[in-house]
Amino acid sequence: MTETSSSEPTPFERIGGEAAVRRLVDRFYDLMDLEPAYTALRAVHGNTLDSARLKLFLFLCGWLGGPAYYEERYGHPRLRMRHFPYAIGIRERDEWLACMNQAMTETGVDEALRTRLAQSFHQTADWMRNTHG
Repeated sequence: MTETSSSEPTPFERIGGEAAVRRLVDRFYDLMDLEPAYTALRAVHGNTLDSARLKLFLFLCGWLGGPAYYEERYGHPRLRMRHFPYAIGIRERDEWLACMNQAMTETGVDEALRTRLAQSFHQTADWMRNTHG
């Protein structure tokens, strides 16, 4: 995320704080688990989504400008390193982005914020790719 000036609310504040981040993360993983369109993405996550739900919630809180829960618990995110054991190609990237966009839409994230977040998510998700497929 890009930094905001001190007079401008953070994306964390704009989205609605912890409760809204929790709703977003829960909807994201519910969709991943239920929607056939996200089967490649779901396959990367193993049997349960509990750990992934927690980690994404903790990460997004800080990434959006709120409390740095993830770093407090796990240290620097090192996203690419932590995801390297998983095959992430164009299909997984695109499914992740589509699933997150659907979750943002369904949880009522403001359109301007959703557009801003989608751009940042795309940059990060593309950087996470570690296979050509």
